[in-house]
Amino acid sequence: MSVTLKGDKEIENIPSIKRKALKINLNDYLYGTFAEIGAGQETVRNFFRAGGASGTIAKAMSAYDKDFSDAIYGIEEDKRYVTEPRLKRMLAHEIELMEDRLSRDKHPDKLFFAYANTVATIDFAKKFKGHGWVGIKFQLDPLEEYNEIVLHIRFKETEARLQQETLGILGTNLIYGAFYMHDRPKDLLKSFYDHIDKDRIEIDMINFSGPRFMYVDNRLMSLQLVRNGMTNAVMFGPDGNNLLPAQELYKKNILALRGSFRPVTKVNMDMFEKSYDMFLQERTVDEEKTQVIFEITLANLRAEGKINERDFLDRAELLCSLGQTVMITNFQEYYKLVEYFAEFTRARMALAMGVYNLVQIFDEKYYRHLSGGILEAFGKLFFKDLKVYLYPLKDQD
Repeated sequence: MSVTLKGDKEIENIPSIKRKALKINLNDYLYGTFAEIGAGQETVRNFFRAGGASGTIAKAMSAYDKDFSDAIYGIEEDKRYVTEPRLKRMLAHEIELMEDRLSRDKHPDKLFFAYANTVATIDFAKKFKGHGWVGIKFQLDPLEEYNEIVLHIRFKETEARLQQETLGILGTNLIYGAFYMHDRPKDLLKSFYDHIDKDRIEIDMINFSGPRFMYVDNRLMSLQLVRNGMTNAVMFGPDGNNLLPAQELYKKNILALRGSFRPVTKVNMDMFEKSYDMFLQERTVDEEKTQVIFEITLANLRAEGKINERDFLDRAELLCSLGQTVMITNFQEYYKLVEYFAEFTRARMALAMGVYNLVQIFDEKYYRHLSGGILEAFGKLFFKDLKVYLYPLKDQD
């Protein structure tokens, strides 16, 4: 029996990766397939190394060749391989194979699962660090429909081998969390970074679905990603579904409006409508390739000290009902928001703001961490020929 002393603090006991894999392996009812493409087979390797895997791993595969992969999973309409539809097709195919090949009469209590990832690691020139999709489709009752967790990652490390190892740890955390933390989705989300530093990988989108996640609002899970420092920005569309920023912003003209939107006022909508009309008059701006974003920062959400999730959802639902795309960010300074947009597009960018926001931009306290101070910040803000649409303020005098 361990000794507890007065003044001891409770320390969370996080299982090692080996213990997580071993616990899955030693469960007689868990049985699944691992399909990994693009970064080795690092996740399933953790399960093989832990021991006792013969009763858990139905199959481990890695269809690297594109033609062979297409022969197994089919051809995507966009001919791309590192996409969400590809991942979901992999998960569905592997589950279907298990259901077809294993008799439920012989295995009435087995809980089937399929883990998959499709990723691109850092390129040879080390210009693009890589990204990928990771997911699991799993049962918690043999008579229930399957649950699904799908997430998008962006690698931060600069060596393919390190990226592979990190992905293997993340995959093990995901599988363990799906079975043992599904009733605590916020804790499950945090557990993805067990034994991983946040500077190694970024999670910028996640979606939960299935009978055990019917109560989960994916917009709240997106908020948790920013709140926990797992990413700096998340997006969701007018339908309330989470969006992948890289996909929505790629090569788009971007008009962004920052605000608290509590509530959405006539001034907010007038600012949007007037700036949008002016933006579309720009010579290089095509309406079909333009993305409007209503941005809310974490600082705005914390205006009263802490984040009120109900208040956040009310704002989000109001903006979505108006047909707008919402972005939650951790960018206090405007230049950081512009730099983020510049990662995905070289097209026209514009900000719509009121006079008060413009005055804040000139406040030097926001730039003390920069060696070049306010001049460096302005260089970063306007280097992409940024357009600023300023909403007038009536002089009280």
